Amino acid sequence: MNRQPVVVAALRTPIGTAGHAYRSLTADRLAAPVIAAVAREVPHLAVDDVVLGNCMGPGGNLARVSALAAGLGHDVPGVTVDRQCGSGLAAILLAGQAVRAGDADLVIAGGVESASTAPLRTMRGAAEPYPRAPFAPAGHADPDMGPAAEALATACGVSRERQDDYALRSHARALAARFGPELVEIDGRRADQRPRVLRERTLARLPAAFVPGGTVTAGNSSPISDGAAAVAVVPETLRAGMPGLRLLAGAVAGCDPALPGWGPVPAVRRVLARTGTTMDDLAAVEIVEAFAAQVLAVTDALEADLGRVCADGGAIALGHPWGATGAVVVTRLFSRLVRSGAPPGSLGLATAAVGGGMGVAALFEVV
Repeated sequence: MNRQPVVVAALRTPIGTAGHAYRSLTADRLAAPVIAAVAREVPHLAVDDVVLGNCMGPGGNLARVSALAAGLGHDVPGVTVDRQCGSGLAAILLAGQAVRAGDADLVIAGGVESASTAPLRTMRGAAEPYPRAPFAPAGHADPDMGPAAEALATACGVSRERQDDYALRSHARALAARFGPELVEIDGRRADQRPRVLRERTLARLPAAFVPGGTVTAGNSSPISDGAAAVAVVPETLRAGMPGLRLLAGAVAGCDPALPGWGPVPAVRRVLARTGTTMDDLAAVEIVEAFAAQVLAVTDALEADLGRVCADGGAIALGHPWGATGAVVVTRLFSRLVRSGAPPGSLGLATAAVGGGMGVAALFEVV
């Protein structure tokens, strides 16, 4: 039996800026409608499991809570994955592994983040909440993501001008794109909140956001956001003629935690080597646009054709709901390749950098 995993449905919420569009919606209330909508896309199979990425939520196995809230029934379990900004993509890779192994026939996988309602966490006995959990232990570099992006820009020689140009492009392409078929209406919202018309002179006036005299600004960085995305993963033999994206290979790789934005480079190289693929073979590339500096450093190193990278804009324009964004980029690949009618055999790559010094990547093929 051909157990190669295939993504046959992919949907997401519109993305809202933290504290705004979905300021009162908890993570399960964002995830449940998307999970339910994806399940309806595959009516010939029962859902075996739900795998959901999340970084900052309330705990309590959010995937199981969301599955129940989606009405999937008491017999559908769930597991929550935390690989920080790569969580949504990591969840899809885990779903693919379960399908390939024969442990499941339909897994709904993706991610969700509600930065707006994420709980504050306090160490026992401490007077104040801590800002974030450590990405690395004592004795290792553990920078916040903004300063880390600045360090990567310096190390790789990515100029302020290139970063601002990339941010302009991301917003312009997102404004021109038609995301409707991939969106699930949430709380009356039918469109992403963030994309806007930007002007070069406006971006140029913005001060450095993280390091005095630096190049990374609020304009060429992604905003903190809320949103969810999910996909349906089934084996080749059970897709019943549904078009989709066959998961050819996935990889997770480590890198120096001082430069976490570099993580996609070793992860992508590993996936390409395993499949005998080159960057020139790819019809579409979706990378989580945490920072323009990080995207440009990675795409420079991989010698990627920027025309194929986030062709409809990315997280700089749409927003970056941490636990969900890795699944958002797969949903974007599904729209760019499957919904657009790309020919069978067309290849797409999804990748994300991860705090603590990791990268995750997946290679898909249109079937």
